[in-house]
Amino acid sequence: MLSRIRHASLGLALITATLVAGAPPASADGTGVAAGTVEEARLDRAAPQEILRRGGFASVAPEFARALACSASYGDAERAVVRHGERLWRDAVDRAQGRRVRGDLSADDDRPLYWARLAMTRELRGWQPGFALSEERRGLLLDRLERSSRGQDSIAFPAGKGMKRILLTGFDPFTLDRDARISNPSGATALALDGTVIRTADGGLARIETAVFPVRWQDFADGTVERTLRRHLPTVDLFTTVSQGRIGRFDVERFNGAWRGGFPDNENVSRTETVPVDAPSTQPQWTATTLPYASIVAADTGRFPVRDNTVVTEVPAGGAGPVERPDGPTAGSTARAGGGGDYLSNEIAYRATLLRDRLGLPELPGGHVHTPVLQFGAGNTNPATGTVTDPDFVRNRLDIIGQVRAIVAVAVAS
Repeated sequence: MLSRIRHASLGLALITATLVAGAPPASADGTGVAAGTVEEARLDRAAPQEILRRGGFASVAPEFARALACSASYGDAERAVVRHGERLWRDAVDRAQGRRVRGDLSADDDRPLYWARLAMTRELRGWQPGFALSEERRGLLLDRLERSSRGQDSIAFPAGKGMKRILLTGFDPFTLDRDARISNPSGATALALDGTVIRTADGGLARIETAVFPVRWQDFADGTVERTLRRHLPTVDLFTTVSQGRIGRFDVERFNGAWRGGFPDNENVSRTETVPVDAPSTQPQWTATTLPYASIVAADTGRFPVRDNTVVTEVPAGGAGPVERPDGPTAGSTARAGGGGDYLSNEIAYRATLLRDRLGLPELPGGHVHTPVLQFGAGNTNPATGTVTDPDFVRNRLDIIGQVRAIVAVAVAS
């Protein structure tokens, strides 16, 4: 069964194709070295290679491979992984914020980071060192690379008072088998805002720290969201997870559901089940935003309309279903889709707000914002004949980034 197309989490609004679920084999050649993943295999397509070259990140993976080749021990390799992962994140943030723009793609482009990271993980997955390296320890190195190159390990707010603290997350591009040119405006927003200070709607100042998450079911089941956010939520003034949603509008998602709808992720793996979390016996079917949605919707934040979205899909208590409810879930119902749907944008919102509640922070403002779908310009919509960028594409992305910044400024002041 297809994911609920109308609830289009992470921008699935117009996708009608189903994909075959499945994970890549552990080894392709019998050496015991893990085969490249589905994501990594897309690297060899023309669009990713052009994005890497024109984004100025084509040298990232070869430099990383040379550092690995010089590693004489596991400790050497771990240091190389962390150093190059952190540098990739830092270079991507610097590029997005105009400090060091290499290549001719616009500075706001999130795609060079995504494809460069995959080029690095492919190098690490295929590396055969001169010392013994179990696949378990290789997996630990891959995890360190993922975390460091996504900004998850570098979230750091300044000490002292006088400045509010905002934590914001974005996502990788996805649905890349449909169009390998795709960008994700939530990831671009994370790069554009990381470490920045904004003036809030009430005249105060706020520091924003960000991280980016993968579009993979298994990473979420392994606790990547909770591991990244847990130590920071007690210290921030506001958090928001952000993803790409529907065409032509922003949504502040009021309710999040404990259900995975099965749409394939970036590894072409499908999951249809209750969202897996620790302590499932105390797991609620629904969580709710504590973002000041009324203030956000009322404010003039940019050219796209902003909606307070209260629609959910549920199986009512003692009844048949699923059914759509326009005004949120009813008592005792079972979730089938939150306002953000049944894909990973709903899940990150569910996990982050559940963590907020389990940490005993019911008054902490937090929730999920869906951006408009990032669209190419007219005449550039066919991935077979289109270019990797165009002026409308860039303008749309910049407008979305600017409007997220404005929404955050209104929210933290409220």
